[in-house]
Amino acid sequence: MGDDERWVPGEFWPVPDVLGYLTGSWLVRRSVRDLASGEVGEFRGRTVFHPLDGGGLLHRESGRFLWQGIARPAERTLRFLPRSVPGTAQVRFADGRPFHDLDLRSGKHLTDHPCAADLYRGEFTVQDAGHWRTVWRVGGPAKDLVLTTDYTRDG
Repeated sequence: MGDDERWVPGEFWPVPDVLGYLTGSWLVRRSVRDLASGEVGEFRGRTVFHPLDGGGLLHRESGRFLWQGIARPAERTLRFLPRSVPGTAQVRFADGRPFHDLDLRSGKHLTDHPCAADLYRGEFTVQDAGHWRTVWRVGGPAKDLVLTTDYTRDG
């Protein structure tokens, strides 16, 4: 989303087929707030969802992450696989480990992911055909973070 655009809470755009919706290229802007230290970082880049042989999507994200005044390249790969419920997906890490489920049929989805002693709580919301957002709240003994990511369709 551009700096002049505002996310309107409570207004969601239903997505009957999450894999169809995500297919393609998205511009990514992510803020990372460390609630313990007050530090704020930012990732800017692109995420591309490519079809996988046998169904699903390969998610490749790459860009630059700025943290404490230092910019570094950053990337990640995920797999979005169809679930038995039409229009929904199961998200897995690149190595095949489960991450979370994803159901945007109402335009909003809440999910959890335990990671060692920390818990990731995710909220996915869709504004329209070209904008969606994730907010991950990460809490536990090792982390106290809020990661907010805005996706804008590229092209």
